[in-house]
Amino acid sequence: MDLNQVTVPATDVAASVQFYRQLGLVLIVDSVPRYARLELPGGHSTLSVERADVSPRDPGIVIYFECDDLDAKVDSLKAKGISFEHDPVDQSWLWREARLRDPAGNLICLFYAGENRKNPPWRVGTAVNVE
Repeated sequence: MDLNQVTVPATDVAASVQFYRQLGLVLIVDSVPRYARLELPGGHSTLSVERADVSPRDPGIVIYFECDDLDAKVDSLKAKGISFEHDPVDQSWLWREARLRDPAGNLICLFYAGENRKNPPWRVGTAVNVE
């Protein structure tokens, strides 16, 4: 299996499309103001934005985008006027993360985890048997 897409709600699809394009996603289906679909620049996954009558409520959806150059990406987005809830921080789960929200209020986590993304030291099935 492979993840095809995630769909997020938005009361203003056009504003969300503009935001995700600033993050580097590429618009591939434009049915604004009802729907849009964007392609991630590296990989096979897409993100859809669908019109909703109300904004999402916390905790709601959290979208994780991995960036090999996290700090540079955050600096680049800040230069475009995008605000962050917090700058890149090294986390105890061995990821470096920065968080922000899209115009609809969905939480976005830009992160770098490298090998720890899928293979952290505590991954199930990798523990050493202790008798």
